[in-house]
Amino acid sequence: MIWLFIVLVSVVVLLPCALVLRRGLGARDRHEAALALHRAQLAELERDRGMGLIADSEYATARLEVQRRLLAEGARTPDPARTGARAPVIAGLALIPLAALGLYLARGRPNLPAEPLAMRIRQMDVSGQDDARLLALLKTRLAGLPQDSPQAQEGYVLLGQAEAARGDWGAAAQAWHHALQAGFDPTLAAQTAEAQVDAEGSVSPDSADLFRRALNAAPKNAPWRLLAEQRIAESEHAH
Repeated sequence: MIWLFIVLVSVVVLLPCALVLRRGLGARDRHEAALALHRAQLAELERDRGMGLIADSEYATARLEVQRRLLAEGARTPDPARTGARAPVIAGLALIPLAALGLYLARGRPNLPAEPLAMRIRQMDVSGQDDARLLALLKTRLAGLPQDSPQAQEGYVLLGQAEAARGDWGAAAQAWHHALQAGFDPTLAAQTAEAQVDAEGSVSPDSADLFRRALNAAPKNAPWRLLAEQRIAESEHAH
């Protein structure tokens, strides 16, 4: 089924190109039909003149106009070389899916069985265990540093970012609280308060107070100012 699906996708992708080229191949047919029409009009004029259905002056004018159209159409004769050159292009388009299939069969491994889901889950578990060990090691080293030192502050910021990447917003907020103890930063305070909101599911009084402290210390153009004001309003409305 997978190969049938690939072929169908290839046909859908290449079909517009083939249709455009196919319309180009019909130009000669349209040109010959126009020439035949003009010749039929000349023959009809001759017949009407012979039957006395048209005056000589009208016949001359109409015949001149038809001859002018016939000459103009004859000047637009399609180039046989260009018309015939489309056939190799269409053939090339048809060969693209076959060439892709041949390349895959030559370089790919279609007979390789799919990796079992259980194996992929085990690999994810192993990766998660490695991350947990690294975070535990980082926490141990941070605990041995003076909590008000710049090194500890930077370490707790990184720890919070790692916990946030794992989706553990409570642990991220806790780590960032430690970083704020080493030195208050309004942007980090707003980030910590938002992590608490994500962890708790609502704006608690502690989170609202942290947002207020962040707003008081932040510049007027802080990009998160509107969010902090909205969170404070939510807290006041709820309590």
